[in-house]
Amino acid sequence: MRSPEHKRETSRENSPEGLLSSTPYQYSTMLRFAVIGHKAVTTSDFSLNDMPGGAGRMDILCRCLNASFFLSHDLRRNTECILILKGGEQADPASTITLRFSGEKIKSLNPDERSGGALIKKALVTIPEEEYQRAAPGIFIRKSGLAQLLEDYPFAVLDENGEDIRTAEILPENYILSDHLNFTEEELELIKDLPKYSVGPRILHADHTITVILNEFDRRGEQA
Repeated sequence: MRSPEHKRETSRENSPEGLLSSTPYQYSTMLRFAVIGHKAVTTSDFSLNDMPGGAGRMDILCRCLNASFFLSHDLRRNTECILILKGGEQADPASTITLRFSGEKIKSLNPDERSGGALIKKALVTIPEEEYQRAAPGIFIRKSGLAQLLEDYPFAVLDENGEDIRTAEILPENYILSDHLNFTEEELELIKDLPKYSVGPRILHADHTITVILNEFDRRGEQA
């Protein structure tokens, strides 16, 4: 079930649900980037001085957070970044946590990894439940993973073999990415029927991929 913060009224003429055509639109569209952190810890006791190691490559997720929101001297208000923290290979799948960051309401985010890490650390102090709980301004937490997220929105997958976003007539609003690791077999099974898109002929880091996608929306006239 979606929390009230998810609900937004938009007008989509001649556009399939969750998709944008190459024609510039006059309304504001909410774009979402969901990043799976396979080793990312699910507790708040990690050190901001060791996010690549002790926090399970939390630094990658922080860079994705920054890429989703930052412009020069401003933030993208019509973007959400969703982080799925899985806790590592030996972690109980039931302990997976989802953090949702809203560009409309987020506060105290600065363009550096440590700032993003501090917000994640603060959010993880909140005890997660099955429904989203407010952990901080613009940050929501729940105990769930990819399967639940796919029930919330119609997602597309970033894949080097997918349709090129530069030539696609219609672009989705919601994208799933992985961190430095490939999708697991279980994840591949969940996303196997989702549409796939590519940002070009070379494989990029997850945060760079987000930047390229947002740039494509900017070029099409949709201001996120």
